[in-house]
Amino acid sequence: MTFSFRCLAAAATVLLSLTTAQADDLADIKSAGVINVGIFPDFPPFSSVAPDMSTIGYDVDVADDIAKTLGVKVKLVPVNGQNRIAMLNDKRVDMLMSVGYSEERAKAIGFAAPYAPYYIAVIGPAATKAEGPADMAEKSIAVHQGTLEDTSLTAAAPASATIRRFPNYAAVIQAFITGQTDLMAVGNNVGAQVLEKQAALKPEEKFQLMSSPSHIAVRKGEDALNATIAEVVAKMIADGTLNAASEKWLKTPLKVENLKPAQE
Repeated sequence: MTFSFRCLAAAATVLLSLTTAQADDLADIKSAGVINVGIFPDFPPFSSVAPDMSTIGYDVDVADDIAKTLGVKVKLVPVNGQNRIAMLNDKRVDMLMSVGYSEERAKAIGFAAPYAPYYIAVIGPAATKAEGPADMAEKSIAVHQGTLEDTSLTAAAPASATIRRFPNYAAVIQAFITGQTDLMAVGNNVGAQVLEKQAALKPEEKFQLMSSPSHIAVRKGEDALNATIAEVVAKMIADGTLNAASEKWLKTPLKVENLKPAQE
């Protein structure tokens, strides 16, 4: 009897171990009926708080579509730049939105398909001709000092261009819309605010200085969840859903070339 009991106990332990080893995040999410999505609480137009206190934005629309495909509900979890990778790997969230690719990050987390364009654009009034870096000659350009925008603009601008550096994005936008500068260089997330609100100026994106799309991140080794997310994003591109989100939140049609993975 003792021997039989020990054999059964051992078999149960082995079975439990095998079950645990075979479990994956995709199966766990479907079983729980909810996907926990790490999202920046204040990162317009990708995510922000609406007047009714709900969270809205490009990232929210994409997360909702992924959840709909999985047949589960979304739980949005506020994260910040310092804690979000730890929260993912500690299983406090199942995936993260708006993650830029880097080789260092790829050692710690899994990158699913790029889903959101992030690029630095030179923006100017419709009446101003600026088709490439050479057209910045003799023009003044506003930029946020010490940022990637500043670095990219400095590298591309002709010697005769005047780069005016400001301490924050509000000052950059103000300088541009009041005519203190001819152009401004900003990320497309910041640019969307100007493209939407300055109808009289008729601002438009002139050209890009660099592109590094945002990815959805999952835990490393979660191949099933990663593949499913890639399939959902591909479908959203094919059926126009992602373009609709871009036009709604980023105020510009989606260019698929802006979703080319940064590591390629």
